[in-house]
Amino acid sequence: MVSIAALNSATSDQLVQGLSAEDGARVLAALDQASEAYGDKTCSSGQSAFDFAVGVAGTLAFLRIDAETRIAGLMFELTLLDPEQAPAIEPRFGPAVAELVSGVRQLIRLRELTQTQPAGAGPGRGKNAAQQAVAQVETLRKMLLAMASDMRVVLVRLASCVTTLRYFADNKRFDELTRAYGRETLDLYAPLANRLGIWQLKWELEDLAFRFIEPETYKRIAKMLEEKRMMREGFVTSSITRLQSELAAAGIQAEVFGRPKHIYSIWSKMRGKELDFTELYDVRAFRVIVADVKTCYTVLGVVHNIWTPIPKEFDDYISRPKPNGYRSLHTVVTADDGRPLEVQIRTQEMHNFAEYGVAAHWRYKEEGGSNFQGQKYDEKIAWLRQLLAWKSDVAESVVGQEEIQREWVEKLKSAALDDRIFVLTPQARVLELPVGATPIDFAYHLHSDVGHRCRGARVDGVMVPLNTPLRNGQTCEIITAKGAPGTAGPSRDWLNPEYTVSSRTRSKVRAWFHAIDMQETLSHGRALVEKSLQREGKTAVSLEALANKLGFAKVDDLFLSVGKDEFSLRHVEQALHDGGEPAVPEDAVVVGKSRASSVEQGAKSGVLVVGTEGLMTQLAKCCKPAPPDSIVGFVTRGKGVSIHRSTCKNFAEMRAKAPERVIVTEWGRSVSDTVYPVSIFVLAGDRQGLLRDISEVFSREKLNVIGVNTASAKGQARMTFTAEIGSTAQLQKALSAISEVGGVLEARRA
Repeated sequence: MVSIAALNSATSDQLVQGLSAEDGARVLAALDQASEAYGDKTCSSGQSAFDFAVGVAGTLAFLRIDAETRIAGLMFELTLLDPEQAPAIEPRFGPAVAELVSGVRQLIRLRELTQTQPAGAGPGRGKNAAQQAVAQVETLRKMLLAMASDMRVVLVRLASCVTTLRYFADNKRFDELTRAYGRETLDLYAPLANRLGIWQLKWELEDLAFRFIEPETYKRIAKMLEEKRMMREGFVTSSITRLQSELAAAGIQAEVFGRPKHIYSIWSKMRGKELDFTELYDVRAFRVIVADVKTCYTVLGVVHNIWTPIPKEFDDYISRPKPNGYRSLHTVVTADDGRPLEVQIRTQEMHNFAEYGVAAHWRYKEEGGSNFQGQKYDEKIAWLRQLLAWKSDVAESVVGQEEIQREWVEKLKSAALDDRIFVLTPQARVLELPVGATPIDFAYHLHSDVGHRCRGARVDGVMVPLNTPLRNGQTCEIITAKGAPGTAGPSRDWLNPEYTVSSRTRSKVRAWFHAIDMQETLSHGRALVEKSLQREGKTAVSLEALANKLGFAKVDDLFLSVGKDEFSLRHVEQALHDGGEPAVPEDAVVVGKSRASSVEQGAKSGVLVVGTEGLMTQLAKCCKPAPPDSIVGFVTRGKGVSIHRSTCKNFAEMRAKAPERVIVTEWGRSVSDTVYPVSIFVLAGDRQGLLRDISEVFSREKLNVIGVNTASAKGQARMTFTAEIGSTAQLQKALSAISEVGGVLEARRA
């Protein structure tokens, strides 16, 4: 096989290598047309356009790709330099080549768009900037695959990338352009070649890119390799010969070959393990491929008999495979010259799996791999790798077998990663969205406020309806309503599937309308309470004191409960005439904030609705149930299930009006540390220091008081406290202690 580095001067014979006579003639005809069409045109890199095209096609020929892909490699640069040539591709070379050329042009357009700002650029700053940069580069990698409806497009793009890098290397160019190209290659294209299992291109892409990014480091390692190359290669060759002789004497058939070590991988290992060049065991290394597992261990014995093993450097990945399924025997021995030599032993099946398998090791060799898309994406990558591996395995035999060749091409075309799409902002930030996503999904992915205020969208500069499905590579600009945040909102139509496909988007739209509904309920409840006060002639009463007397921590809680039909206005009227108008005494109890573990703050209440799952429940403010109270549920109007104590008078009135809305509920398994608000009523003879003494009881019993209301009339004090308890046993203990306070006549749960 011709060296991949020699493909810059690929001959006609090399361009048709592995093709049938008919396909070879098509490629040569395209070569003649390319020679005439390119003329003296040059690429943006400065390279002759025709030389570039031949280099791309030669690389594709080395990979044994089909004729259509090689022709596309020859012609796509022409359509970039002269767009008027694009319509002529299909009449000359057929629709398959035209589609490939169009796909490559789309990827080139993506590169131009994303180069308008650094990878990962966006609104985030500070310590999260590095993470966002990594995430953005990862998104670009996935976008490259997703945009290519035919995976052969990605192969052409990789071939074009390596061809340009070779040109830079041959001309010894070291400037900002080559450095930027090298960084882009390491970020995007080398990982793609790695994931697809195209090792020939991966290694060369990494080495060439590294040469331009870290030229001094590259030269230093290259010099160290070159100084020892002849000695190292000679030693490895003699070691292989010796091992083959020993294996033959033992009747073992095996394939033994050296493992080429590349400059970038050497540098990565030196940096990752903080090793010196002389400490790398696998600079001198080879592999042994045998028929079965038993023979692997037999070969291991032969190796250890020839050379002295280094115990700490032996790994048995056959009996204990790596988490990704990788299997092989790794051993490092002390060679005849006293220096280490690495030997890997595996079966052909293990070798194929390691190179192209479902769990191939591209993931753990990439930084940040653990944060990748997930199993579904991995399976698709594995499917692509298997297709490419199968093509490589049967490359020699399919010449002349056009049916097999067509089967492979069709499989490769259908293997596109089409479950996600990638759309750009006007600033070239790439967003990953589900297939079918609309501008509304795009807006909410940017920011919730952008989504709420979305009023229109431009896609690739053209105004489109908000329910227009977006496609890969498009640029979307959101037009928002003017005014302060929160002054505009979404439409209820956006909850329909034709407007949004993302569950994340719909949840944000629902949250907006839930907040609006809550505000409407609050306003409705306020109006009812104020109308009741007007009717009773009590408009001057303190609303905060009234709410506290009725057992609510805040006035808004009272308004919400009344607005939801959970609390009867009769109780408000009774409170206005019971013991005079509520007033706050000078001697007040210190009121604390509700705990984070309280159901008031959203902690799980532990309530189960019998026979139904997923219903929203909330503990009623009027009776404040707590475990193990006997409870019952009442279905409110659009606000979920309100949970009351079964003895609650307010619930009895609602049940009489609407018995069909009653639902059976019970307490589930207790939730650790969760506390529940309860109302405590205390009747006592009014005296100085009474509240202080009761406050000391709450403090001693470690009860958090979040609301208090007191009123005095005719020498008696009527007090209502709202306290957070973990259980009714804790409540009973507190009530007993309060009853023992001097002057207290009654202490009970309200």
